[in-house]
Amino acid sequence: MSLTLSPGQSLCVMGPSGSGKSTLLNVLGTLEPPTSGRVALFERDPFSLSEAEVARFRNREVGFVFQDHCLLPQCSALENVLVPTLVAPKADHESRARALLGRVGLGDRLDHRPAELSGGEKQRVALARALVLQPRLLLCDEPTGNLDHDAAATVADLLCELHANEQTILVLATHSADLAGRFSDRRRLVGGVLEAAS
Repeated sequence: MSLTLSPGQSLCVMGPSGSGKSTLLNVLGTLEPPTSGRVALFERDPFSLSEAEVARFRNREVGFVFQDHCLLPQCSALENVLVPTLVAPKADHESRARALLGRVGLGDRLDHRPAELSGGEKQRVALARALVLQPRLLLCDEPTGNLDHDAAATVADLLCELHANEQTILVLATHSADLAGRFSDRRRLVGGVLEAAS
């Protein structure tokens, strides 16, 4: 696969389980090195950096939303959103976290722990957490896969809105044709012939 993405663009990756969608996102997110080829993120090869440097790069430049929200059960919604800021330079992160939770409709749920939130609400917290440090790259791996139809539609709408407003580069892996259809820049099908649509 060879591709180039610019701020504000999106790429949807579709294919059956085991076809490499999550692996692609893990490589782009610097969680796994490529076995061959080259990855350049913002004119840098992150895999040439030291372990500490690549961790800092990932924290500042990449936001992740997984199928499982991956929230810390002992922390409130606000505290979960603030987790990426714990190793970031000092700034007014809390006001941005509160604003993001408000934008995803959870301004009145800041102090609720994950056990007190619905599946859709947990995923909205995860989306706010992914964006709190204003990353340039947002990676979403089946972000609506565990949600019912209504909750999935809500999360999909919010993802579209926040992607447009934040002007991130979005790479989305999904089985959902409905979700992929909301992002019209490009789509690639893995597990067979790769196709790109403009």
